[in-house]
Amino acid sequence: MESFHPHRGFTLVELMVVLAIIVTITAVVFSGQNSFNKTLVLANTAYDIALSLRSAETYGLGGHAIGSLPTGYGIHFSKASPGSYMLFADSYPAPSTASVCHTTSDATALDAQPGNCNYDPGQDVVVSSYALGNGITVSDFCAISSGTWSCANSGSGNLTSLDIVFARPNPDPFMSVNGVYSSSLPVTNACITVASPQGGLRFVSVLASGKIVANANSCP
Repeated sequence: MESFHPHRGFTLVELMVVLAIIVTITAVVFSGQNSFNKTLVLANTAYDIALSLRSAETYGLGGHAIGSLPTGYGIHFSKASPGSYMLFADSYPAPSTASVCHTTSDATALDAQPGNCNYDPGQDVVVSSYALGNGITVSDFCAISSGTWSCANSGSGNLTSLDIVFARPNPDPFMSVNGVYSSSLPVTNACITVASPQGGLRFVSVLASGKIVANANSCP
């Protein structure tokens, strides 16, 4: 005689346990994916800023002209606009023997350059404006001069703007803070902090040699 084995299904408790496991695993996977995506977007933004700096370097050292004059090109960061920055041509003022950063003995010479190595609103030519998007901001920027760091939002917090300009034939950047370039107390290093509203920071540094690091360890 054959044994009788009644068919047995899942109980309600077993189904609830399995469903709870599936929900937990799905939540962990999505949480990890979202965290990865946020980290990736933040890192890409830092690289985009570094590439914009490289573009300014390429234009400036390549002698791209505004009108008939070779012109320096720079990136402008403003504390008042943390969600954006701009690429500009340093075309103002006209070449001068009293230039603060482009020394010349003849302002009419073909190689005489305009500009004062910082952004002048309404005067310099804006080449491109960049919006960061995704809630990401330039949460801070810092500059070192005479061995002392100053920042926009950390430390003393006395910076309102940072300009990093490249102009031929000098491969080293001209860096200005608060709309002023100083040849006697030049800025030697700068650092930009990029932040995500979900948390996380990335740092872009610019050295006196012109080296640009898109994923620096930290800002001061």
